[in-house]
Amino acid sequence: MIEYLVEPNLSVDEYREVLIRSELAERRPVDDLEKLTKMVRNADILCTARSAGQLVGIARSMTDFAHATYLADLAVDQAFQKQGIGRELIARTHEVAGKHTILLLLAAPKAASYYPHVGMEKHDSCWIIPRE
Repeated sequence: MIEYLVEPNLSVDEYREVLIRSELAERRPVDDLEKLTKMVRNADILCTARSAGQLVGIARSMTDFAHATYLADLAVDQAFQKQGIGRELIARTHEVAGKHTILLLLAAPKAASYYPHVGMEKHDSCWIIPRE
């Protein structure tokens, strides 16, 4: 049984651990506690999935609740993947932000084939300024 919650006061340690168990840690600064803390505390929406109290999934997003929602992290513990948890976290995030907002994300290369499977459309005109 998976329990889905919105947890604005999520523990940074739990966030870090689920990143590691999902493999998203290879693309996130899991060894920089200060940066992870800012990532969690400055998110507008933290949707979580828990099994018997253990954090097994997270969707971390920033939004203006009016026009756009950026889903910055979608991470599901490898032991809990392929159970619809990611799909449900996306749906709940969009519900909290408002379905009138566009929900967008940048896919990790390993996850790029997942997003069409859950109903997301690829958009070819994304532009970035890389981190320094």
